[in-house]
Amino acid sequence: MIQGKKVILELTADEGLVVFEWLARFNQKDDVVFEDSAERRVLFDLESKLESSLAAPLESNYKDLLAVARSRVRDRE
Repeated sequence: MIQGKKVILELTADEGLVVFEWLARFNQKDDVVFEDSAERRVLFDLESKLESSLAAPLESNYKDLLAVARSRVRDRE
């Protein structure tokens, strides 16, 4: 692997919002066991990058926007 090479991952806005919400909740837990502190660092960084890319977390109707995003991402039954 070449140091500094980037991995580009594309998400829809709905997917990004769903992942952001999960990461925000997950990153607040104290009882998570990581094999290496780098794993926690990457998850915090990913949450931060998503937060700076999404407008929805700053909206007053965030919970409604999240519910709509979840419904569009969810597997159809």
